[in-house]
Amino acid sequence: MKTSKQTLLSAAMAVAALASAGTAMAQTSAADSVMQHAGGKRLAIGGYGEIAYSRNFYSDHVSRYSQAEAHADDPSHGRFDIPHAVIYLSYDFGKGWTFGTEIEFEHGGTGVAYEKEDEEGGEWEQETEKGGEVELEQFWIQKSFAPWANLRMGHIVVPVGLNNAHHEPLNFFTVYRPEGENTIMPSTWHQTGVSFWGRAGDWRYEAQFLAGLNADHFTNTGWINKGNSSPLEFDIANKYGVAARVDNYSVPGLRIGLSGYYGHSIGNSYPRNANGVDAEYKGQVVIGSVDFTYNAHNWIVRGQADYGYLGDAAQLRYIYNRLNSNSPYKHSAWVSKNAYAVGVEAGYDVFSQISKLRRDRQKLYVFGRYEQYNPYASNTNNVAYDYTEIKRIAAGVNYHPIPQVAVKAEYSHRFLKEIYNDEPSVNIGVAYEGWFL
Repeated sequence: MKTSKQTLLSAAMAVAALASAGTAMAQTSAADSVMQHAGGKRLAIGGYGEIAYSRNFYSDHVSRYSQAEAHADDPSHGRFDIPHAVIYLSYDFGKGWTFGTEIEFEHGGTGVAYEKEDEEGGEWEQETEKGGEVELEQFWIQKSFAPWANLRMGHIVVPVGLNNAHHEPLNFFTVYRPEGENTIMPSTWHQTGVSFWGRAGDWRYEAQFLAGLNADHFTNTGWINKGNSSPLEFDIANKYGVAARVDNYSVPGLRIGLSGYYGHSIGNSYPRNANGVDAEYKGQVVIGSVDFTYNAHNWIVRGQADYGYLGDAAQLRYIYNRLNSNSPYKHSAWVSKNAYAVGVEAGYDVFSQISKLRRDRQKLYVFGRYEQYNPYASNTNNVAYDYTEIKRIAAGVNYHPIPQVAVKAEYSHRFLKEIYNDEPSVNIGVAYEGWFL
């Protein structure tokens, strides 16, 4: 996030504070102080949200990949959505102790959701997510010893990749979150654990100790995307993971970040089969990511590259939790050993050349985006899912009538391999980030 979500000093806040200071929005790092945005007040309330409309000019049939030719001329389909509606609440107890929480409503609903599973022949399934469509993405207590030494304990955001570290809706041009990272990794990635972070000079750094991911949730079309979720009343921690991130701000207008994750995932399930596959296989998850944001001279340019490795990937098909028809876990086919996502976007503020609009702090970014990603980059046991390899372009505008609000419009086009049908769409959205108290 503008500042990583993990600090509740979210981009939403940075927008207001930095805009008034005339500083580039993308320059504030993850979490200097949870109360920085509150202007000295102890209590802070804020949030962000998105409203979106899409018209997809391709088939939504469950066989659109397995029988692509039969669905080449299927009619388009549209949808309205509220992808995210978030409430932030933070409080400064004094003497370096602070509290932060974030509640997120996804897709405007709560409870159990039904989904049609394309990878299982169109079978209807109940999608079990912790809290249904309402998630507690942050809930932590922090002790700050100095700007360079802060300890946060509780449910925190894992800042691996550009999207997780900077995912509020004013931190990307597209109507929906960038697809690549949003496909192969949890988004927003949040887990219970302990974080040590700080800022010294032009550097911000963070190290986290977390509950491990659950390999029972890995899939061929989403890789580890659902691996941080739990259908139980608690987060399983038979196995553990570690994450780290470092950002540098030495060059005016430029932030460069490196982040990564390592952990074991097989056996981090309930009940634990300590004498079976859990003892024989580890399911190591290794992710490396580099990302940057440049915000200067009326340009905003963002980019990222992520690569992931999953050990013992060929064994996941046979894990017992996947073979039980009543299991809440995905009954996916094969899971890839590797996944990747790369993307870059650039936008120019054309209103910067009109003095009246510039003085009124209105902005109009004309942008373009290119990304390529594949959650199934390795053909596990020589089984191929070629439709998971995506190249996508998007072009459009972001209009900011005020710094905290963006009206977005874009045309996007997914390019699949030649045997499949491409997937063009038009997306329109309105998003906000702000602090109310």
